Amino acid sequence: MKRFAFLIAAAALAGCGVETASTAATAAALKKQELEQGKKTLEQAQQKIGNAMEQMQQSEQSREAAEK
Repeated sequence: MKRFAFLIAAAALAGCGVETASTAATAAALKKQELEQGKKTLEQAQQKIGNAMEQMQQSEQSREAAEK
């Protein structure tokens, strides 16, 4: 009987370990997705800034050409 109780307790504890490991893996996967999305957002922002700078330069060049 003691052996049976020990086996049940061991199985329950092993189950907790599996659940903890799967929770950690899920959290890590979510963090990875967040990082990838953040990188995407940063790249998009940098591209928009680059486009805006280019437009400002073109506008400046057009204005200088019109003044001449």
